[in-house]
Amino acid sequence: MKSPIADIRSDYRMKSLLEADVAANPFEQFTRWWDEALNSEIDEVNAMTLATASLQGIPSARIVLLKGYDQNGFVFFTNYNSQKGKDIAENPYASLVFFWKELERQVRIEGRIEKIHASESDAYFQSRPAGSRIGAWSSPQSTVIADRTIIENNFVHFEQEFGENYIPRPNHWGGYVVKPIAMEFWQGRSSRMHDRMHYKLNDNHSWTLERLAP
Repeated sequence: MKSPIADIRSDYRMKSLLEADVAANPFEQFTRWWDEALNSEIDEVNAMTLATASLQGIPSARIVLLKGYDQNGFVFFTNYNSQKGKDIAENPYASLVFFWKELERQVRIEGRIEKIHASESDAYFQSRPAGSRIGAWSSPQSTVIADRTIIENNFVHFEQEFGENYIPRPNHWGGYVVKPIAMEFWQGRSSRMHDRMHYKLNDNHSWTLERLAP
């Protein structure tokens, strides 16, 4: 007989996260953990939860893929007309969560979100496989469709229209950057005595580092 859901648990014992271990800058700290995650060969290491909210404050979350980051923020790409795109247009704040269970770690990021420059979206779009580029034209993301044949027929249509020719980026598709105002690094510890190191952006663009109780 399977155990009840409430009995499912793990005791985290792999690592710790002490003040002496963390960088003064959260982007440097993210790079340290990102490199460790890459070296651990975690499947879909760049998968992250993106949470947005409508103007009414109704939240919505989904998994998207990180496609780049630097001191400016964290970049992903999507359909601007999707539910997340509509949320962002109404309420330009978002949260990201990475969960690397193999390392017993989470990273939470909160910040403002905005579109990246069109030239950056163009460059990334052209780096994608042809099928993915055609797919961006074919799917009216987040809208109700009668059945799957709608998008399948759209795909065939655009595949024939573009053929072997250049496939431009549709205006409704491109990148966003989440510019952090807060970042938290969570390291699982035994008996739920986890380590949580929280960075908060100050008005002078410096960062304050604080420990949070688990």
